[in-house]
Amino acid sequence: MARKKNKIRILESILVEDYAAEGRSLARVDGKVVFIERTVPGDVVDVFLVKSKKDWAEGYPVKFHEFSAKRVPPFCKHFGDCGGCQWQMVPYEEQLKFKQQQVADALQRIAKVEMPSINPIMGAGNDRFFRNKLEYTFGNKSYVSDASFKKIKEEARIAAGDTMPGKFKIPDANAVGFHARGLFDKVVDIQECWLQSNPSNEVREAARAFANLQGYTYYDPRNHAGFMRNLQLRVCESGEVMVNVIVGENDQEKIDALMGHLEKTISGVSTWLYTVNTKWNDSLFDLHPVTWSGKGYAIENLYTGNGDEHYQFKIGPTSFFQTNTKQAERLYQVTRDYAELTGEETVYDLYCGTGSIGIFVSARARKIIGVELIAAAIEDAKENAALNKLDKTEFFAGDVIDICNDDFFTRHGRPDVIITDPPRAGMHEKLVRKILDMAAPIVVYVSCNPATQARDLRLLDEKYRVTAVQPVDMFPHTHHIETVVQLKLKNE
Repeated sequence: MARKKNKIRILESILVEDYAAEGRSLARVDGKVVFIERTVPGDVVDVFLVKSKKDWAEGYPVKFHEFSAKRVPPFCKHFGDCGGCQWQMVPYEEQLKFKQQQVADALQRIAKVEMPSINPIMGAGNDRFFRNKLEYTFGNKSYVSDASFKKIKEEARIAAGDTMPGKFKIPDANAVGFHARGLFDKVVDIQECWLQSNPSNEVREAARAFANLQGYTYYDPRNHAGFMRNLQLRVCESGEVMVNVIVGENDQEKIDALMGHLEKTISGVSTWLYTVNTKWNDSLFDLHPVTWSGKGYAIENLYTGNGDEHYQFKIGPTSFFQTNTKQAERLYQVTRDYAELTGEETVYDLYCGTGSIGIFVSARARKIIGVELIAAAIEDAKENAALNKLDKTEFFAGDVIDICNDDFFTRHGRPDVIITDPPRAGMHEKLVRKILDMAAPIVVYVSCNPATQARDLRLLDEKYRVTAVQPVDMFPHTHHIETVVQLKLKNE
């Protein structure tokens, strides 16, 4: 049943029926599919529609009439305001069931190719404190939820003796935490985060306390002003901890005071850095972090699953590395197993980044050829290969389409196995054509987006058949999912 309130479309008492993509759920109303945020199948809600088309609509709940029996209490007090976790109200085993279904749906609806049975998803051993990297934001405008706003407004009205005139506005306040979803200038103030183990929370609170004591300004993204800007932490399974403090003003006296206080106050940090960022954007890739103490980077270990055998990786403040170390090990073990290496193969690692997959599988290959568009990542890959004393890896910066030509194959050999790990957008169609031309007997496709992976599998079906599928959950309490797919030439 639907009605209009003040020209706003409201759907009343809607039963949420199933999960949908991107962390949403869905209901069906008069033949229309309605995608709803922040709900669980079994909830009965009034829905405020932000979009309404002929066959579908999008909205969010404005009132809960009944809560689903599938719900559990969120363990974080910031849940609902902070966008870091979308599914804490869903039991973890239930999350895994949906992610498994999400992969199956994408492969069936989009790929439309013959598929083997999908292996059961590999869930995370830890669904808390699993991130090795976090970045907090300092902002001069704290996010206030609708419920908090109403409560504060009511308290102010009572204090004013029911005489509060005009439009009520809460004064801006400083906050340290994460950007509120969809609001670039509002920060959800975090007192405790469950995504990363200590000293993560300790560092954040120590930086906040010292900045407040000294009267340091927090960053204002609208006016591009403020000293305290970001705080980047890398807490490794190896035990090493790297902290990079990002400031918005090149004021060495303030920097020295802040860094000296943090180093003296917090134990267990192996290297401290700071970065001066006076740009309008938060990207660090064109900036120069300064090492305050320690070696200026962290070393992380990835274990192969063969006893104590592991590889080491040097991670700087601008390096890319998988955010969940333990699940990255499992993801790479599946990738290695799907490559079916015997020690005689030349492996092409496309979108190789800092070389982590190629290095991880190298012990079972004859040669690893890594290709990556970002030159800085290739330099990291070469350093990581040297760190592990490897002489069978070569890394090249550039576009695969341009690099992998006949002359390149003559020098380095044609691939026996191709491993590709593209970004969420998937592979460019020209790269798919290049893989079809290279015709390696085995392709292992690692993806963080089942939909774009399925699209590419449909194109690869010209020469390849899908022979194995393994979902891996890297990010509990979110809708994100990694999938490893093995493909083999149809004439093999």
